[in-house]
Amino acid sequence: MSSIQELIFIIPILLLSLSFHEYSHGKVSYMLGDPTPKMMGRLTLNPLAHLDLMGSLVLVLTRRIGWAKPVPINPRYYKNPRQGMLLVGLAGPGANIILAILFALLVKIILQLTGLTLRHSYLYGYGQVSTIVKTTISFFYLAVLVNLSLAVFNLIPIPPLDGSKILRGFLPPRYDRYFLKLEGPVGMIVLLLLAYTGILWSIIRPVISLLMNLLL
Repeated sequence: MSSIQELIFIIPILLLSLSFHEYSHGKVSYMLGDPTPKMMGRLTLNPLAHLDLMGSLVLVLTRRIGWAKPVPINPRYYKNPRQGMLLVGLAGPGANIILAILFALLVKIILQLTGLTLRHSYLYGYGQVSTIVKTTISFFYLAVLVNLSLAVFNLIPIPPLDGSKILRGFLPPRYDRYFLKLEGPVGMIVLLLLAYTGILWSIIRPVISLLMNLLL
């Protein structure tokens, strides 16, 4: 797939993936009794309600990781705030994993109907594999990759990523102070340093590759 074609594909994938991710956060919080996401107009799949300019640019540039505007929530409405935050944290990456599974199924259905293999569809030119089929497979394949990347990236247990909320829900309250120290710009600086040094990719790349192999 050419870089231009990948860039064209990434935009609708970005709009769907980030919107579904944030909608899922808001929906779970709302189901737990928090009216805040609905009051703030975030219980929608309209990408305009969720997109963050910087996070979207990062996703376009990296083709793998990015973020949207966090859905405002109020844990005080939950019967069990720690458990509630854990569930809300799981909802976003879980939504991306669901999308990845659905797109992977579409890839497999197309391959089954055409009698192709994934390797065959990429190796041979457009004369032997129709342009429409090859383009469709490429689009869905990239959608699987992007959604798995978003899920794995967001599961990193460093604030403000969802993984920190999930891990915090499993740990005793005495560990909260360590997460609070990383809230705000400190956590973002740590993530940027990990990304700049290549440590971030060395951690998440093997996990993404494993999941891609399992799904496709």
